[in-house]
Amino acid sequence: MSDTIKFEDFTKVDLRVGTILEVNGFPEARQPAYQLKIDFGDLGIKKTSAQITTLYNKEQLLQRQIVAVVNFPKKQIANFMSECLVLGAVNGKDVILLNPEHKVPNGTIVS
Repeated sequence: MSDTIKFEDFTKVDLRVGTILEVNGFPEARQPAYQLKIDFGDLGIKKTSAQITTLYNKEQLLQRQIVAVVNFPKKQIANFMSECLVLGAVNGKDVILLNPEHKVPNGTIVS
């Protein structure tokens, strides 16, 4: 287990549901990854890079709802600016995406 945090620290993390609108290859990344465009409803469309190529192909990701952290600062990854962090369960090189069991509106808060 990681360090214990206070509940107030957790509440600072803005977790939202979004729908993947676009998936592109990212050959410039050090590790195999996709570039994603994700619709977060009222928060708009955000871009990110995700190392999720071992279990998902591009077609499987389109229109899939995911959970992401949307309030991290932007991060430069190779020649790409990432605006959010898609969440998944990590098992070696495999990342299993976290997603709602039922479809919900884009931008829905996860708590």
